Amino acid sequence: MSETSLDSRVSTIRTVALVGPAAAGKTLLLDALLAHAGAIPQAGSIERGSTVSDHDPLERRLGHSLQSSLAHFTHGGIRVHAIDTPGAPDFVGQALPALEAADTAIVVINAQNGIELMAQRLLAAAAERGLTRLIVVNKIDCPDTDLPGLLAQIREVFGKECLPLNLPASGAKRVADCFFAASGDADFSSVAEAHRALVEQVVEVDAAFVDRYLTDGDVDPRELHAPLEQALREGHLIPVCFCSAKTGAGIGELLSAIEALMPNPAEGNPPPFLEGKGTEPTPYPARPDPAGHVLAHIFKIVADPYLGKMGVMRVHQGRVAKGGLLFVGHARKPIRVAHLFMLQGAKHVDIDEALPGDLCAIAKVEDLAFDAVLHDAQEDEHIYLKPLDFPTPVHGLAISPARRGDEQKLWEVLARLVEEDPCLRIEQAGETHQTLVYGLGELHLRLLLERLRELYKSEVLTEPPRIAYRETISAPAEGHYRHKKQSGGAGQFGEVYLRVEPLERGAGFEFVDAVKGGTIPGQFMPAVEKGVRSALASGVIAGYPLVDLRVVVYDGKHHSVDSKEIAFVTAGRRALIEAVREARPLILEPIVQVEITAPEHGIGDITGDLASRRGQVNGTRSAVPGSLIVQGLAPLAELASYQTRLNAMTAGEGRYTLLLSHYEPVPPNTQAALVGAYKAHDEGD
Repeated sequence: MSETSLDSRVSTIRTVALVGPAAAGKTLLLDALLAHAGAIPQAGSIERGSTVSDHDPLERRLGHSLQSSLAHFTHGGIRVHAIDTPGAPDFVGQALPALEAADTAIVVINAQNGIELMAQRLLAAAAERGLTRLIVVNKIDCPDTDLPGLLAQIREVFGKECLPLNLPASGAKRVADCFFAASGDADFSSVAEAHRALVEQVVEVDAAFVDRYLTDGDVDPRELHAPLEQALREGHLIPVCFCSAKTGAGIGELLSAIEALMPNPAEGNPPPFLEGKGTEPTPYPARPDPAGHVLAHIFKIVADPYLGKMGVMRVHQGRVAKGGLLFVGHARKPIRVAHLFMLQGAKHVDIDEALPGDLCAIAKVEDLAFDAVLHDAQEDEHIYLKPLDFPTPVHGLAISPARRGDEQKLWEVLARLVEEDPCLRIEQAGETHQTLVYGLGELHLRLLLERLRELYKSEVLTEPPRIAYRETISAPAEGHYRHKKQSGGAGQFGEVYLRVEPLERGAGFEFVDAVKGGTIPGQFMPAVEKGVRSALASGVIAGYPLVDLRVVVYDGKHHSVDSKEIAFVTAGRRALIEAVREARPLILEPIVQVEITAPEHGIGDITGDLASRRGQVNGTRSAVPGSLIVQGLAPLAELASYQTRLNAMTAGEGRYTLLLSHYEPVPPNTQAALVGAYKAHDEGD
């Protein structure tokens, strides 16, 4: 096949991501587009679990999307790749990566619910990524909708560049085109006025068309392709379309808009590839040229029970061919593309090649990872895509297998699930000996447990994660211990005198050998330090690690025959415990920087609630229109299950991130409770 024909094929590709809040109707909208294009016989149903993209058993049972899903169709000579994404805030880790793979972000708004925070958040993320944005108002057939008011609100919140590409007509049973048609009937506003506003907005980016428009009074929209693409690329125009996925009103017009007006891979802003190591990489100008080196980006990982690890990717440059060789990131050994296919919901459609703009998948390659770049030339190993700014997973859960001996299996299964979702995090807490999983909210983690049970047949036990407290001292003190053991044979003897001194917060630990005269021979000093560090690790008053203190060993005794390392390990440990108990010990708790994003109407409740949790508000700043960001500090222990409380204060539209700031002493009553619980645990053992 010639390079010319390949280039012409690239110009026929459109790649769109359907994003927006839950219940906006994205899944049904995709089904309606597929049905209108003839890719499926008829649109599916959420109630019957028959939609193309909600193919996971959990999705069908719960009635909403939990992960991104791909579909494609060909209509009017144009191949459209579409990504359906979940709308719940807990699953934004599935929605955001879709923006890395698309040229156009279609932000779907529920006509009944109006503009929700997730719509604002995802539109802003699409703008940050440089994508063309198209707003679709769905469910226009529903009762109690104020479509004129919603259009005004869209323009107020998102900007005057939001202009209707079509308007509802005949009682929302159809829509009237406002771009190619200069006049017509609509349920509200005026097709002629909307047409004039669109043309004026587009010609503003091209001085020659401005002159023609001022001279002739109008310009044929079919001549405006280049300035239209520029206006879309620069965000100078954000079209608004109206439709109903349920009745089909506006679906054909939306499909035509995607095919005729939305950019192909060569017309949108270039993907933000970077090249180089360190902190100062340089932009890499990837081009959608099939003849160039391959650059493809993995934006989704799926642990397929039959195909193993599957990587879903967007081809940005070059041509990926079945049977070809590709490198994964910095890997020195190439992989062979044994399986290459496009996804149609749960179905795999085998293909021989994928071009720039295509979304495809490869399977049975364990080296694949989210955000990896595939390439076919080793000199391209330092090229990567600018990372997304994912929210930090802060909702934690301690998890353990129901059956003893299944720890390794559980860890492996969790690791596979975490690979699929960039907003899940797993860690082994050395201090608390717990396996901790962190997600974006209770729903996020609840669905993780469901997947463990249903897909991996793994029964688990859960409990809240133990807070990583610390112990320290607030005054100098001395400790002494003589270890003497005689049992017929060789004995054990070691004696240690030491003192402890508090250090500044965050200083850690210092060990000082101040012994004079050889009372503790040098060969035994490492054993003393080993005993001291053992006590530091296990804690003294509540079982938490000791920090921010200096230990000075200044005297001791030894025996020429009975002194052994084990004796000085024991003596060092016990001497430290004695000294710490006299040094006015404190328990420290982690203080976190908290950043809460919420609608403006909930800010008063949030600041009051934060203060009631021993937190302090340091300030607020603007976020997306209609919402604010509250910044402050709070004890981590006071923020357990905070998302539940935040949901109650913001009708589910608030989110937060945490970052460890420092440690501070806990209140006296908290310290007494922690010390008491530790003593009770010791006595129980």
